Amino acid sequence: MSVILTAACIDPLHCYQTAEIIDAANRFWLTDLDEKTKSYALRLFQGAEIRQRYSALPLEVVFRKLSFQEKNNLYIEAAKEMAERALRSALEKARLAPKQLDYLITTSCTGFMIPSVDAYLVDRLGLRQDVVRIPITEMGCAGGSSGLTYAHRLLRGHPGGHAAVVAVEVPSITFQRDDLSVENLVSTAIFADGAAAVLLRAEGEGLRILDTEMYHFPQSTHLMGYELRDSGLKIILDREVPAAISSHFDRYFYPLLERQQLTVADVEHFLFHPGGKKILSAVEGLLGKHGKNLRFSRKVLTERGNLSSATVLYVLNQAMQEARTGEYGYMLAFGPGFTAQSLLLQW
Repeated sequence: MSVILTAACIDPLHCYQTAEIIDAANRFWLTDLDEKTKSYALRLFQGAEIRQRYSALPLEVVFRKLSFQEKNNLYIEAAKEMAERALRSALEKARLAPKQLDYLITTSCTGFMIPSVDAYLVDRLGLRQDVVRIPITEMGCAGGSSGLTYAHRLLRGHPGGHAAVVAVEVPSITFQRDDLSVENLVSTAIFADGAAAVLLRAEGEGLRILDTEMYHFPQSTHLMGYELRDSGLKIILDREVPAAISSHFDRYFYPLLERQQLTVADVEHFLFHPGGKKILSAVEGLLGKHGKNLRFSRKVLTERGNLSSATVLYVLNQAMQEARTGEYGYMLAFGPGFTAQSLLLQW
C-alpha cells in the first residue's frame, strides 16, 4: 500500500487581486469590446468568488495578442521554472535526495513540450539516469489525481520505491483575445497558474492510498477539452458539466467507499477539484445531504482560482496540514473524456 510523504505547492512570480485583474482587463482588452460583452465579462470576474490569482506572466503580457508559437514559448519557460521549484521544495520537505526517485510522473495540459518537462527535471535536479519518466498531457484538470493513481499502481510492484508527481499549469497563456464565447470569458475569469509536487513511497508511514477509481461518463467527450487554433488552445467547457456531475454521482462516488466497507459519514476530508463556483456548488450540494463540506476546495478556489491539474494537489496540501491520524480522505477530480478520477486516503 503506497503512502504520500509530502506535498509542496509554489507561488508563480505574480500575484493579482481580482480588482487588479479587472483593471488590467479594462486597460489591455475590454476597451475593444462592445458594452454588452464588456459588462458580461466584468460580471463573470466579480461573480467567480475568487479573491486573487497567481500568474507566471505579467498581466500586460497575458492580455496581449500573441501567436500560438509565442504563447507556447512562454509556457515552456514558465513550466520548467515552476516544476523545478515545486519538486525541489517537495524533496527538501521529505528529506529525500533526488537520486532516490524511481518514478517521475509529470502532468500538464496548457502547452506542448517535446522533450516533456520531466526531461528537464532529470538534468536540473540530478536525478538518476534510469529514473522512469511518465509525462501525462491530455487528462486536463484530472491530471493531478490521475498522476497519484499511476504512481500508486507502479509502487505496488516496487517495494522500497519512491515516486514524484509534478503538476504544472500555465492557463494564463491560453487566453484568446478575439474569442468572445462564454467558454473563453469564463475561463479568463477563473483559471490561474500554479505548480505542485507530491512524493510517494511504496510503504511505511504517511498518508495511505487505500484505493482508486476512474469513471468514464458515456458519450461525453464534448463536455470538456481544448480546440487547437492558430491563436493557441481554445477551451471547451460545456454548460452541461455541472448537471453531468450531479446525475452520475451515485455511479462514480459510492463504489469506492463500498469496496472499503465505508460510508460517507466515515470520511472526514473531501478533497475535490474546485473547477469553478458552479461545479463546486453542484458537488457541495450532494455532499451537504450527508453533513459534509468542501472547505479545503473552496479555500483554494478563493485564494488561487482553478489551476487545472495542479488544483487538487493544492487542496491535498491544505488537508495534510490539518488532518489527524486515522482520518479518511476522499479525493476527486474531473477532466476531459469526460472522466471522474477518485482516490480514497487514510492518514
